[in-house]
Amino acid sequence: MQHFKTISDYYKAIGLSVPKHSQFDVKSFEENMGIVFSKMEPFRHEFYFIAVKIEGKGETLLGHNPDLPDGITIFFNSPFQIISWDHSQDWSGFYIIFSQDFIASSFHFDRLLDDYSFLKIDESIPIKIGKNDLPEVMALYKKIKEEYTSDNKDKFDFIQVYVLQLLNQIKRLFNKKIEVDRINERIHRTDLKLLSQFQKHIKESFYPDTKIVGQVNFHSPSYYASILNIHPNHLNAVVKSITGQTALNTIHTHILKLAKAELLQTAKSVKEIAYQLHFDSPSHFGAFFKKHTGSTPITYRKNK
Repeated sequence: MQHFKTISDYYKAIGLSVPKHSQFDVKSFEENMGIVFSKMEPFRHEFYFIAVKIEGKGETLLGHNPDLPDGITIFFNSPFQIISWDHSQDWSGFYIIFSQDFIASSFHFDRLLDDYSFLKIDESIPIKIGKNDLPEVMALYKKIKEEYTSDNKDKFDFIQVYVLQLLNQIKRLFNKKIEVDRINERIHRTDLKLLSQFQKHIKESFYPDTKIVGQVNFHSPSYYASILNIHPNHLNAVVKSITGQTALNTIHTHILKLAKAELLQTAKSVKEIAYQLHFDSPSHFGAFFKKHTGSTPITYRKNK
């Protein structure tokens, strides 16, 4: 596996000209299109690389992470991380690349990995951002680029500050993403609990010794929604998001499973089974069964 110790050696290996400065560079992806190699076998380098990809197709693998997601993405290379790619020449966006010597040259970066954990190899997860988040990030890249290409003798004093601003902006987006992921995880856990309770109530409703008090429709999602103290639409949305079927389908699937078991494994009449499964008449049970299986209860029992 190739291992690049200098940015110049890395650039040569991927088809680019050596950078203007040995410890730092900033470029747009558009500048590299048609020049940079479209495919690179796995390699390592010893630099930090922070990029925003606005558009671009192909596969890019960074360490343990899967391919970059579609859409606007901020991603990172860290020193000694294994990297490979196979992508098209249609990328747009910006990147900066800097060495560990660049970090050591400024007190601004004394606590780089402590303050910006997303640069650690085990945490350098690509961040997908929205269009509304892009302008502030791109503005900082452009400031770095303008200063980098200028003739100002003190330009790296400004570049260091702009890089720090960029890192803080990414940190804000990174923390926001983590918080959103945590919220989504909590919501998912809550939804799974709700689905489990829904399924439990369905099973209990069709136990042979279930006592019916008043007018109860065990076939209706509204009945279970009322027990769970939620709106029927919310119950249906949760069930469908997890299982792919509606709340009503879930109830019907359970009823059919019980009906088939009773028809095949007991000598109960169709009438007995119908009332046991809370149908108001055998004919309604027969119509339901035929709609979902294509045969009547008696024919199903006979054929099986």
